[in-house]
Amino acid sequence: MHDIAELNFVWGYVVHSPLLGVALTLTAYLCGMWLSARFNFSPLANPVVIAVTIVILVLSTTGVSYADYFSAVQPIHLMLGPVTVALAIPLARQLPRLRRNVLPLSVGLILGSVTAIASAVLIIIWLHGSYELALSIGPKSATTPIAMSIAEKIGGIPSVAAAIVILTGAFGALVARYLFNWMRISSPEIRGFALGLAAHGIGTARAFQVSKEIGTFAGLGMGLNGILTAVIAPTLVPLIVNYFFR
Repeated sequence: MHDIAELNFVWGYVVHSPLLGVALTLTAYLCGMWLSARFNFSPLANPVVIAVTIVILVLSTTGVSYADYFSAVQPIHLMLGPVTVALAIPLARQLPRLRRNVLPLSVGLILGSVTAIASAVLIIIWLHGSYELALSIGPKSATTPIAMSIAEKIGGIPSVAAAIVILTGAFGALVARYLFNWMRISSPEIRGFALGLAAHGIGTARAFQVSKEIGTFAGLGMGLNGILTAVIAPTLVPLIVNYFFR
């Protein structure tokens, strides 16, 4: 009994230690990258999706709660902001091209952001989803920290918002190339900007795998959409949801 108590004490300490969560996250992502490379970085073998799957399996098997895991990986979570800002470095090299495309990119940003928010909420309402789910899905095309903050602010569920963000990014990275080819869109500016706007960080990572040029514009789309979503979603999402749930 004494040995069991000691084991439980040690396990409890390990579970709440940041080292376990960080180690698990990094190991899962390295496994995802390895598997993705084995399949020539196919969109079907997205390293983020693989890593998330591994983390879910480990947490389910060990009985570690998501709250404990998320608390442990705060150091990684806090790095999302600086990493996103760092995307401005390759973007600065494309300033001449950005100046030539300010108007179409601005129009695409506004229409794309509003469409991404409104369509997601309306689909959940059409499918008779819950009030909290409708609030949580609105900021799905923003990066995870922004989406979670918005969901918490407007009464949604941050963890659900995070899961939907990851699914959105993975789906966008998977189908974007085929959709662009079907629509005969070859411009790297349009491909990159649309992918970053709709599929945030995962889409941007996929864009950089294709080319630095596409990845640069994807980073621009992700960053600008994150800002715009943070501005309009806290008003637009409750406005739509409350209209249909009143």
